[in-house]
Amino acid sequence: MDAELGSNSKTSQMNKTWLKSYPPGVPHEINPNKYKNISELFDESVRQYTANHAFVHMDVALTYGELDKLTDDFGSYLTNVVGLKKGDRIAIQMPNMLQFPVAMFGAIKAGLVVVNINPLYTPKEMKHQFNDSGAVAIVILTNFASNLEQIIKETSIKTVITTEIGDLFPGLKKHVVNLVVKYVKKMVPAYNLPNAIKFNTALKEGAKHKLVRPAVVNTDVAFLQYTGGTTGVSKGATLSHRNIIANMEQIFAWVGSAFIPGKEIVITALPLYHIFALTVNCLAIFKVGGKNVLITNPRDMPAFMKDLKKYPFTVFTGVNTLFNGLMNQPDFKEINFSALRMSLGGGMAVQDIVAVRWKELTGSDLVEAYGLSETSPGLTANPVDGTHKLGYIGLPIPGTEVVIADDEGKFLPAGERGEIWAKGPQVMSGYWNKPDETDNVFHDGWFKTGDIGVMDEDGFFKIVDRKKEMVLVSGFNVYPSEVENVIASHPKVLEVGVIGVPDERSTEAVKAFIVKKDQSLTVDEIMNYCKENLTAYKCPKHIAFKDELPKTNVGKILRRALKEEDEANKVKA
Repeated sequence: MDAELGSNSKTSQMNKTWLKSYPPGVPHEINPNKYKNISELFDESVRQYTANHAFVHMDVALTYGELDKLTDDFGSYLTNVVGLKKGDRIAIQMPNMLQFPVAMFGAIKAGLVVVNINPLYTPKEMKHQFNDSGAVAIVILTNFASNLEQIIKETSIKTVITTEIGDLFPGLKKHVVNLVVKYVKKMVPAYNLPNAIKFNTALKEGAKHKLVRPAVVNTDVAFLQYTGGTTGVSKGATLSHRNIIANMEQIFAWVGSAFIPGKEIVITALPLYHIFALTVNCLAIFKVGGKNVLITNPRDMPAFMKDLKKYPFTVFTGVNTLFNGLMNQPDFKEINFSALRMSLGGGMAVQDIVAVRWKELTGSDLVEAYGLSETSPGLTANPVDGTHKLGYIGLPIPGTEVVIADDEGKFLPAGERGEIWAKGPQVMSGYWNKPDETDNVFHDGWFKTGDIGVMDEDGFFKIVDRKKEMVLVSGFNVYPSEVENVIASHPKVLEVGVIGVPDERSTEAVKAFIVKKDQSLTVDEIMNYCKENLTAYKCPKHIAFKDELPKTNVGKILRRALKEEDEANKVKA
């Protein structure tokens, strides 16, 4: 995607207002070809930080050296025993646990393409992703194996490797954890996959052979990273080794000396199979020799809080709902935040009230960044030197160009709203086996994000909303995130999601779904609050209170699901 700018090049140069706001010392460009492949970067970190802890899960740690050995064994099993070849696709379906980096890095060393699968997918969703990717092997947590059993005969998967949560734990702990999960908590439904092999058996078999790594160049595909499917059927973003390496280099160019080599401890509550945690937590922190504290289920807030109290973490990444949920825990103030130097929000818009409260309670600025599965993911970020702007997604990171375009493809000046377009070495080559879908999102080398945004006079970008989720009220565009931001600032509101619903008089009307923080909250209170803070046509015409809101695997509120639920309820009525 390093194409020439085309007919809009002069306009593009005019829109590089953001260059003047770059933090001092941050380069405008990076070298996306610094490493031949991700394995080369992996080897560099292993040499430098052999004895450091790389990943910790349930108080069990793997050092960089131990991870190197395990990934060699796993990669050897895949190539020498199973017979997989460079470019074959292997699915990984598990939450945050030690086996994830072992399987992922082992597959990368073997020259395979990793297909990350959400463990919470239904059998139908799994079948779509397996068949779309052409995956021939899978590593799956036994908790979800019964779903695989239902559809495996309808896929191209030939090799199944199952694992249990405690498989890489030492001695007695391994057996106790696995028994509790299976028989006490009853989290493993019965399944029948007669040809499946156990993860630890695969490691033992692989250790009998030497891993011979195939020649992998940086243009080879590393990941098929499927879109979240929040607005439709998920598609596989084809991410090369170069895409991922470029984004890591961009992160380091942007953050600079804020990272202390060998000393960082990051809380990884976002799932590693999601592009945000995969690149930022798993890979970027790995490059600097840091420790990933893996949280399997951040929705289990009491257990999550215990982990936060154990580790003097320096970096915390998350989405708006995660930060908000944590701050509403009674014992949140008991956590020691003295080591926390960087809090990064992404995946969805960080609401102003959440960022302000996080700063007040932790002393750490909650800095917002922006990206997509298609862009590895980073495109923009706020400076980490204290000059960030609340409510903005920041400036284009080094080597990245971002513009605001109208529906005709004309680039717009500061202050005007339009679609965010971007180009850079981290942008995917396209969607896997979907040339038409790929053509729809590229224009003259620019990737069209589908997000509506605006650039201010200082060159900072701000997300307005998803293009497909705008609400049309009497000819006026209403952006759900703007309404959500206002309602979320009400002291009695915990969470809110906003959609458009059909309306005979105004085409559409705004409807807000609210989870109460204070049960005394009424519809009239919300209506009056909105009238005080929003133009009349932006105010919700309908209010619905709910116990919880539907969310994606990383906690992003699913407006599509709210709309589907609302439509279904109307049919029943």
